[in-house]
Amino acid sequence: MKRILIMAAALNCFSGLLAQQKEADSKTDSDLKMTTEYASDIEEISDLLSFEGIDYMKLKFSGEQLKGKSYQLSVKEIWDGKIVSDTTVIDSKSIGVKQFETLSDTVFKMKVISKRTNDNQLKMTFKFPRFSITKKYDAIDSDNYSLRNLVDESNLEIGYDKSFYLLAYIIPYEREDGSLSWCDVGTSGDKVEEWGEKFGIKHYLLFEIKFE
Repeated sequence: MKRILIMAAALNCFSGLLAQQKEADSKTDSDLKMTTEYASDIEEISDLLSFEGIDYMKLKFSGEQLKGKSYQLSVKEIWDGKIVSDTTVIDSKSIGVKQFETLSDTVFKMKVISKRTNDNQLKMTFKFPRFSITKKYDAIDSDNYSLRNLVDESNLEIGYDKSFYLLAYIIPYEREDGSLSWCDVGTSGDKVEEWGEKFGIKHYLLFEIKFE
């Protein structure tokens, strides 16, 4: 019964997340828009990703002001409700290849592929049009990590020239009935740095992005 409750909670959250994709575009003070594709349209591939515990997300930003801007992606590691590190995943201005330092188009695409490995690490690959970066972060011994799109799920504001939260890699909140819910966490508003204390989540990652 507990396993059924866990699955039901996950499915309900996923359905709600998909329904919110269009809403993310409206909460912005600029022309910047973001759309997201999850897993795969091919059922068999989607099943394999789920079986292997792999999260796969395709993000597309669009806006007239994107052209000519640089981008920075950073991550905060939160343990027991405390931020223990805040590091840069990528800063396009520091790549060392001039043509990659700023965006040459009004569209910016990236893919994120992630999973927890057997040695309790969160392995994440960020794929950009011409290159990719792989990072590893310490994790707890849990198969329940899930990569969440905060802009969609919490309807966060996006824009230029300031950092905004983009993704979270979290473990779920355990309800009183024993079911596990990622949705209770991901839709709880913009105070994402307080999730650890509010929901008793031991560990999670928060990713911010900035276009300037």
